[in-house]
Amino acid sequence: MPGTDSPRTPEPAVQVPTRTLVEALIRTDHTVDTGELYAIAPLLGMTDQQVRLCVKRLVTEGRFTQEGRGRKAVLRATGATEQTLGPDVEFVTYAFRQDAGLVSWDGTWHLVAFAVPETARSARDALRAALTRLGGAPVQGGLYISANAWEPYVEDQARHLDVLNHLTLLTTDNLRHGNEHDPAVIARTLWPQDEIADRYQRLASVARPRLRRLQEDTHLPSPQRLTIAVELAAEFTRAMESDPLLPPELLPQPWPGTQARELVAQCWSLLDNYTEESERVSLFQLYRDVIRPAAADN
Repeated sequence: MPGTDSPRTPEPAVQVPTRTLVEALIRTDHTVDTGELYAIAPLLGMTDQQVRLCVKRLVTEGRFTQEGRGRKAVLRATGATEQTLGPDVEFVTYAFRQDAGLVSWDGTWHLVAFAVPETARSARDALRAALTRLGGAPVQGGLYISANAWEPYVEDQARHLDVLNHLTLLTTDNLRHGNEHDPAVIARTLWPQDEIADRYQRLASVARPRLRRLQEDTHLPSPQRLTIAVELAAEFTRAMESDPLLPPELLPQPWPGTQARELVAQCWSLLDNYTEESERVSLFQLYRDVIRPAAADN
């Protein structure tokens, strides 16, 4: 009827592992207030029992130490935990620079060929996993390709696995896959772009209603703001982990990743503005480090 508000689409639920929640609530002094942890857990559909068991596992694994008991306890992150927290700032910053049109593709493909012997099978499997994680796609057995200059990262992984002597690195601007020469068509063949786009569309569907809530209510209670922060971080990580960060020249336009990252950036800017310094967790600093430099360059 005229004059009535149109119904809003419900906010999609986000599956957040309990371990992710604990790590997301680490404050800048590397501690977690368990009272805050238990307050936010039910907003994410978690039970107190799930939280207790997760905390116990993390302490047993040596990822945290615990001072006190129950809701009055304080968890302190160990060095091993601190090194694995948050997004990979360098790669996420690169994605935002691509979105802003600050990075252009020079038409060069970067290839890695390897022949690691069967005696180092575990290292060979780890190398394949590392190349995929760095955004590479298998062309054929022992040959991986990227559209980005990934050589320093590949060499670091190879040295760590002690297989650098088994690698050959090369570049070309003349690539043919079967009878196909068109770089954009080749990219669609080598990377699952539809699946990657679906994850970003999911991220956008999560970010959009939460952005609206942040815009409309500047006085959300701290547990609700932190819940939004944790949900966004979890969904953003899921989308980015599978993204090879192909150049815009190789992607269909408009690309869902660009819109989704922009929505997330707006959410984090509002979260950052509305949150008192005493309430900040490390996530705020990590995402601030990514978003602000990208915005300044735009």
